[in-house]
Amino acid sequence: MGHDPNPERPAALCDWAAAFGAPPPPFMSVSFLQKASAYAAQCKAHGGMPTTTQRALRQIAQGDDPKAAIAPTLSPGAHLVREWNGRTYQVHVVEGGFELDGKTWRSLSAIAKHITGATWSGPRFFGLNVKSGGQPA
Repeated sequence: MGHDPNPERPAALCDWAAAFGAPPPPFMSVSFLQKASAYAAQCKAHGGMPTTTQRALRQIAQGDDPKAAIAPTLSPGAHLVREWNGRTYQVHVVEGGFELDGKTWRSLSAIAKHITGATWSGPRFFGLNVKSGGQPA
């Protein structure tokens, strides 16, 4: 019988199968198996990457400029203004959300839907998305 040069391999294969429900593709290194299994366990225990980060990584993988894929961060105290159908809307960034007309909203997208009656990307509606070349989306 052959001797496995890495005694950690059987445990790494078992950890991978437990984390992903299938054996790993052939020729994966033990180090990679261990790291991927540990990451899966971390995601299970503490949650995975935020949706915005996953979206940005997908955009970058599709060839988008990384600067354009990462949405700007708004700090409490920031003020957004948008005119829609003849009315000016002023949104204040507050701790934990956004304030419009005395009501606190969890997302800009919810505010955009409230204003327009249609599903919009809130950051896009308020002009926060920038395509490569520095032009608003």
